[in-house]
Amino acid sequence: MIRAAHNNTVTVKYTGKLADGTIFDASPEDSPMSFIIGREEVIKGFEAAVIGMSQGEIKTVVIEPDQAYGESNPALTEEINRADLPENIELTEGGQLEVTQDDGSILLFMIDKVTEETVTLDANHPLAGKALTFVIEMLEVDTEPPKELPSFFTGALAAGPTH
Repeated sequence: MIRAAHNNTVTVKYTGKLADGTIFDASPEDSPMSFIIGREEVIKGFEAAVIGMSQGEIKTVVIEPDQAYGESNPALTEEINRADLPENIELTEGGQLEVTQDDGSILLFMIDKVTEETVTLDANHPLAGKALTFVIEMLEVDTEPPKELPSFFTGALAAGPTH
């Protein structure tokens, strides 16, 4: 029986839930997720959970924040004056606000609280500070070495975005 290990390509189906049972993510039934173990393509705790699994195995794991999206950082939460925002922006608690910076990069903020005078914005990942429960089903373990990118993909493109 082949067990998933570093550098294997694995294909899994999963469902992610919060402590209250709310599903926050799941692989589509007809489109399972594949990734290479050791390439940091998924959160640390998820990757660690699949190591040692074999095809057909189903496992439930709880991943603590330090192995998922980290703890919530209060420094990434800011209360701003509502007057400092354009009037035509819809501000709904639980919604998102997209801000384009001078360099063209986009920041995404969760709208945490809205009052008559202020808006509290949170730049933490929405799952920061939360323990995540995953039900993972291992569909396939491929032990062949991962295919490398063709030579024309070397350089900046292979390294990812630079902004």
